[in-house]
Amino acid sequence: MVNQDLVDVFKALSHPIRIDILDDLKKQPLSTGEITEKYDVSRYAIMKHLNVLVDANLVLIRRKGRVRLNYLNVIPLQKLYNRWVSKYEAPLAQGLMQLKNLVEEREEEKMEQTTERKVDSFEIEQEIVIQAAKETVFKALTQDINSWWKFRLGEESSTLIFEPQLNGRFYEDWGNGEGALWGTVTYFKENEEIRLNGLLGMSGAVNSFYSYKLSEDDNKTVLQLTHHAAGILEPHWEEAHRHGWNELLFVHLKNFIEKK
Repeated sequence: MVNQDLVDVFKALSHPIRIDILDDLKKQPLSTGEITEKYDVSRYAIMKHLNVLVDANLVLIRRKGRVRLNYLNVIPLQKLYNRWVSKYEAPLAQGLMQLKNLVEEREEEKMEQTTERKVDSFEIEQEIVIQAAKETVFKALTQDINSWWKFRLGEESSTLIFEPQLNGRFYEDWGNGEGALWGTVTYFKENEEIRLNGLLGMSGAVNSFYSYKLSEDDNKTVLQLTHHAAGILEPHWEEAHRHGWNELLFVHLKNFIEKK
């Protein structure tokens, strides 16, 4: 992240309404009209705030017909965290992890007792810039996926395979004919776009679709992720996938490509 990017992010976070808008978008994407209804200011003022957030890449705009939907993009916040926060965590890591594990165990017990799945949906939009050509990024998303996709449904030693073609599979091979399907390719345009249908660790009555779109800008590639899921969802699945995508794309994929 160059210094001007940092300036834009800090500027975006300097106004309480913009912070509140980001909190609202953390829950779900909202149209500009829906955001305006939440605040006692004019639509023009909200548009100005949104433009500042867009300039800082904290909000992504996607259009559905005549409606402008605004999505939270957590990548710039992750960059701030990595630059100033993460390196100070090491001395406290062991104690914090023990506390974290204890709290999570208690929360899981509560959820098992009181929480039920319900029919719901979520939409995740993320966008990252990678210092490489589209062809390099596309190759990493397909041929090299076993090298950077760190999540596994089986053993850590299992192999991830992506078949780069329509109806191709993205699957995890455990050996001896065993494994797990992460997704099936429903749209494939080389160096441009991939769409898949796959549960991505969820289970049950769920429809889940995710896609990658690539565009090149001055020897850099903008990778746009979209993930939609609907069905009988557990409450934590949206947040887990939001953080999971952020880790996979911003940390693992980006580092794999840029440090080669």
